[in-house]
Amino acid sequence: MVKKNPTDNSKSPMAFTRKNYQLLLISMAIVVVGFLLMIGDENIYDIRKTLIAPVTVLAGFAFGIYAILKK
Repeated sequence: MVKKNPTDNSKSPMAFTRKNYQLLLISMAIVVVGFLLMIGDENIYDIRKTLIAPVTVLAGFAFGIYAILKK
């Protein structure tokens, strides 16, 4: 049986650190930028709306997953 040392502070009581929260905010901003790129009614088949915006949103979600899993 492994006993924990009460003075061992190597484990943080919080699941996320400040860096994780910063990375999550950045990922949310990337997703918002992607959705803003999709706004407009002029041409729905524009390269910005069909390729750049969805890739940006997916990159934001992928970055968010990275931010959650980063130790």
